[in-house]
Amino acid sequence: MPTLFVTGTGTDIGKTYVSCALIRALKARGAVVDAFKPVVSGFDPKDAAGSDPARLASALGDPGALFRIAPRRYRAPLSPNIAARLEGQTLVLGDMVIDAVARAAEIRNGLLLVEGAGGVMSPLTDSETNLDMITALGAPVLLVAGSHLGTISHVLTALVALRAVKTEIAAVVMSESLDAPDLAQTAQALASFLDGAPLFLAPRAESWDAGALADHLLTKTRAP
Repeated sequence: MPTLFVTGTGTDIGKTYVSCALIRALKARGAVVDAFKPVVSGFDPKDAAGSDPARLASALGDPGALFRIAPRRYRAPLSPNIAARLEGQTLVLGDMVIDAVARAAEIRNGLLLVEGAGGVMSPLTDSETNLDMITALGAPVLLVAGSHLGTISHVLTALVALRAVKTEIAAVVMSESLDAPDLAQTAQALASFLDGAPLFLAPRAESWDAGALADHLLTKTRAP
């Protein structure tokens, strides 16, 4: 599993929060890990340090890696295809896939986290979604969900879409939403619907240790 695609059940549910914690846990275990964000919208050059790719670069211990992690950055906080068009550009899925494959090839015995934009079915181009990129890469998925009311439906809908194209679900992570129902209670209610997909909880705290998730993924990576 040289590539892991991190996607979500929607926008602003904690993908980067989970990715950063996972990167730190993998590095603490001596694993080789890198990150790639094919496209970013809502990127403010004046506040680059506060962006998602900057947070990923910081987790990697390489603050200067922001522009390598996210080569396509657009200002408008809209879906990537629209944000790109406002700047006179057209996104091509094949280009993003080629970039991800090349980045994965640079890593020896390691893992590349490819973090999508938005949810599983969020548009990347004018005619393709994150699901199309996942399918093109053939990568296992780390599905990140919130714990807000309605999240169980969102998770199950995302899993139906992913399994319809025979995507491997490496794990589901429930990232605690603010002002939401009890995290553990919501996770317990979800677990019986997951059909074997492992579930991990990510409390909303900077000190959250993603060690159990890292160990699970490393076991899958090293499996014959």
